[in-house]
Amino acid sequence: MVASALQGLESVNEDAYPMMALLLALMSGSMLLAMGFLRLGFLMNFLSHPVISGFTSAAALVIGLSQVRHLLGINLPRSPSVIETVQSVIGASDLVNPTAAILGFGSVAFLIAWRSGFTRLAANGGSPGGTLDAIAKSGPLVAVIVTTLLVTAMDLKNIASVKVVGAIPAGLPGLTTPEFTALPWQDLALAAFLISFVGFLESVSVAKALGSKRRQKVDANQELIGLGAANIASAFSGGYPVTGGFSRSVVNFTAGAVTPLASLVTAALIALTVLFLTPLFYYLPKATLAAIILVAVATLVDFGAARAAWRYNKADALSLAGTFAAVLAFGVEQGIILGAAISIGLYLWRTSRPHMAVVGRVGTTEHFRNILRHDVQTCPHVRAVRVDESLYFANANFLEGAVLHLIADHPEVKHVVLICSAVNFIDASALETLERLTSELRDAGVLLHLTEVKGPVMDKLEGTAFMSELKPGKVYLSTHEAMTDLECV
Repeated sequence: MVASALQGLESVNEDAYPMMALLLALMSGSMLLAMGFLRLGFLMNFLSHPVISGFTSAAALVIGLSQVRHLLGINLPRSPSVIETVQSVIGASDLVNPTAAILGFGSVAFLIAWRSGFTRLAANGGSPGGTLDAIAKSGPLVAVIVTTLLVTAMDLKNIASVKVVGAIPAGLPGLTTPEFTALPWQDLALAAFLISFVGFLESVSVAKALGSKRRQKVDANQELIGLGAANIASAFSGGYPVTGGFSRSVVNFTAGAVTPLASLVTAALIALTVLFLTPLFYYLPKATLAAIILVAVATLVDFGAARAAWRYNKADALSLAGTFAAVLAFGVEQGIILGAAISIGLYLWRTSRPHMAVVGRVGTTEHFRNILRHDVQTCPHVRAVRVDESLYFANANFLEGAVLHLIADHPEVKHVVLICSAVNFIDASALETLERLTSELRDAGVLLHLTEVKGPVMDKLEGTAFMSELKPGKVYLSTHEAMTDLECV
């Protein structure tokens, strides 16, 4: 996203790209920080659990497939599309480096065997302080050390053309200051916003996916503040816009990291490494790094969630599948945006056709239940209708049509009692529809009544034109009171 934003600026030459990237980081960080202080983390609520599940599984596949080129030792262009990646791998299958593939797949097998073996031992016998569990999580470190020594001792870089990490620049980056005056920062405003929003969604999606595995809650507002601070720090330390990386987060999670202290330890070790230890990583094979990432992300592919969603709610399963397909087809960033759109679209679709039930009295009690589910008593001149959804612009016309259809089918009805026990709010569009419905019913010789209206909803209705329009219809405390007053006992 950063590259595409910079390449779209025709008035800026490539020499200015590094400074523009710093500027993007500063602008993105400022936007994220402002969103955090304004408590806009609720935007994350537009991502449903099925969407998160689909995103997580697809992103894991995307990350895993992106490592295949390193695992096989072949040169492939990076692509966010799984289809393009698979096509590239198939097209370059004759270029596979056998030695790199042996190192890569051998590392995968070793990591799986190491972790499962020590985990089984820890589960069966246990150990003081969880020593076996700690050893089980140290597999990646062992794989890195062993394969690096192998490549070094056997000179596989030169003899077998095994790709290695190579020379890593030593030393920490210096402090930088983004420039506003000499650069067209106004042209970057939209790109900075999109990068901020997508980065936030991606970061919190990963956080929620990993947090759910440990029953931990994610504070989206704190995530915004943290991401904002990180991006601002990146702008002043020679970096570009950053977010919570999927692959690195999973590797961290798999290693057993629980608190932010893990990130501080990682940062300290990286600082020591780039200052003093970079020569030791020269012969680290990329195939080993690919194997570590592959094994880590494999645990996040959860097809069981899709089966469970399909059994429970087909719409949720479709949202999961849609997000999964979008991430695979278009990439992580575009996929998560489409996932959010799917969540919002499904919510509007579901609530635009709310469940409505005609209810009747259960025996001689004060309880009223759906006439299609229970043996109840009704009166020909009264229809009590329960609406199981808040009323707003998307479903107001549906309610109006359903009530008018009801009285058209039952000309003997003189009273319609709208049970509002499930109505948490009524927006202006729905209020206008209720006024129109009241008038239409009155013209048909039918009175509209409300019952079981919640306090906050009633507070809003008081003093509106609708309350005057409703008369001589009434607002009752309970359905039993309404039915008794309307002589339906």
